[in-house]
Amino acid sequence: MSTPASRAPLLPPTEKPRVVVEHPDFYVVHKPALWLTHPVRARVDVPDVLTYLRRATGEDTLAPPHRLDRETSGAQVFSRDREAAQRFFTLFKTHLVGKTYVAIVHGTPDWDRRTLDAPLGDLGLGGANRIAIRQAVVPDGRPAVTDFRVLDRRAGHALIEAYPRSGRLHQIRAHLSHLGLPMVGDKIYGRDPEVFLAFMEEGQTPELTARLGLARQALHAARIAFPWSGTQFSAELPLAPDLQAYWEALPQDGAPA
Repeated sequence: MSTPASRAPLLPPTEKPRVVVEHPDFYVVHKPALWLTHPVRARVDVPDVLTYLRRATGEDTLAPPHRLDRETSGAQVFSRDREAAQRFFTLFKTHLVGKTYVAIVHGTPDWDRRTLDAPLGDLGLGGANRIAIRQAVVPDGRPAVTDFRVLDRRAGHALIEAYPRSGRLHQIRAHLSHLGLPMVGDKIYGRDPEVFLAFMEEGQTPELTARLGLARQALHAARIAFPWSGTQFSAELPLAPDLQAYWEALPQDGAPA
């Protein structure tokens, strides 16, 4: 019988969050993969960046104005006081925060740049879909637009920059799947539709990681930019080490495997 999800093993993070920008009003933090943004009630204990950062800085007023998925690494902002939190709320509500991501996908698109304007919504249970939260391009979905740019191609994979103009659930992952470019390591939108169910039953086993190629989805928040106090602030974080290692291990096109 499969191990219940309440006892399903999760891989522990190998990195700790680190502050990359200390501003009087906010921090920009490198959120490692396998960390939550903030604490949630769950059946398993998962470390979260907010709790870690509050303990490290002694600042109880820290708050995250946006969220990154547990498996996504990269640039995460935390406001330092209530006034800054309100300013970020307004920036996000008025779509003045730009976030750029980098993903590793299966497939090599024949285009270098592409904008996908395709509405997203619940795919719905039934047929081949057994995952309630899976999103898809559907006629009655909410408007969703993502700009894509190919950074490199290698051994049947592509390194793709994604700039979401809207903020729909799983937008980048669902849009890439729609384009026939499933993200490496993605348990919901990847090449194997049974992976997520296996994960919920058994946790992150070595066998599951081997099926996926990575223990987590290959998505990294590489840049965040927004206006602040009369200037345009931006911060960039290099590709996370595990994603860089995966990419560099792929043979270059034309090179021996």
